[in-house]
Amino acid sequence: MTKHLKIIDYAITSLLRRRYKSFAILAAYSLTVTTLASVLFLTHALRTETDYIMQGVPDLIVQRTIAGRHELIPVDYAEKIGAIPGVSGIRPRYWGYYYDGLTEANYTLLGSGGEPAPLQMLTGRLPVNPGESAVGAGVAALRGSAVSGELILVNSRNIGVLFQVTGLFRSESNLLTNDLVVLTDRDIVDFFGFPPGEATDFAVSIPQSSEIQTIAAKIKQLYPDTRPITKRELTRTYDMVFGWRSGMMLTVFCAAIIAFCIMAWDKATGLSADEKLEIGILKAIGWDTADVLALKFWEGLIISLTAFLSGMILAYVHVFFFNGFVLAAVIKGWSVLFPTFRLTPAFNLFYVLIMGFFTVVPYVASTVIPTWRAAITDPDSVMRG
Repeated sequence: MTKHLKIIDYAITSLLRRRYKSFAILAAYSLTVTTLASVLFLTHALRTETDYIMQGVPDLIVQRTIAGRHELIPVDYAEKIGAIPGVSGIRPRYWGYYYDGLTEANYTLLGSGGEPAPLQMLTGRLPVNPGESAVGAGVAALRGSAVSGELILVNSRNIGVLFQVTGLFRSESNLLTNDLVVLTDRDIVDFFGFPPGEATDFAVSIPQSSEIQTIAAKIKQLYPDTRPITKRELTRTYDMVFGWRSGMMLTVFCAAIIAFCIMAWDKATGLSADEKLEIGILKAIGWDTADVLALKFWEGLIISLTAFLSGMILAYVHVFFFNGFVLAAVIKGWSVLFPTFRLTPAFNLFYVLIMGFFTVVPYVASTVIPTWRAAITDPDSVMRG
């Protein structure tokens, strides 16, 4: 142990002697790790947010489509759909999207009869009377609306409507409630100008998960103009979207990955003249091959671990403290119109181990291999070049 501690001390001293080169390698290495880790952290955090959302998604959502686009669905459809064996419940949902020109953000307006997931109220209550509303933290921050405050929105007839804020809420996912404004169903219908007897979609409850696909096929056969969407399909869609976006980002930053590979290859193909001279001197004064290999191993490990840890910390801070501002616009996509929200920290040990294996191990190996070639050569030949 004492021997290795002295070798580590010498390795640190050796790196400090070549401080400019060591710092350049460390900076490039850290930047590469930061970039890759930021993409993985951001994608995993968004997937974790969607997992929270999926917990409250209905077993089956039934929408109506015309010319391939989402349209309002007649409430009368609910009678026949609810009579299908295996369906335990069906309720119409009233909701829509609202662009707020004042704050340049998109809100989701939802009828209180279609509450999508367990909402943990911070203050107040959900609306029960016309003219009442409950808002998410993002909307409250943008509009300065607290409990007992007021929220003014412009309806489909270009008329400002005043709502009394009765509650401020959140859930386990900031993504779920940050942009949400909950109104009564009657207020939603009036605000968007829904025709009488029509809703946005249906939420269908099916206790037996094995029957969902069968019931979806029966609904499609019963009403050909509908589009049944299962929870599994929604989950798969989110996974595909975030997987595609993260893959696109990794492709964009492949130049950084290639630069790192070139740097590692350069280390593996040979040592500089100064490094060869140092190895020759160490061999001449009595160091054996194992000691020289241990020295270069610790040098590579110190550089790689320092770069890896600093890169992971920078990526964590970038994603969870600064909301991944460099990558968020590409990964989230719609976030440019979404009220700013803070991602819930989500840490995946598997990603860390994979990152460590594909960055630390190759660099350490590329440091030790050329050292072994020089260490087994006669010291005089090494020093003479």
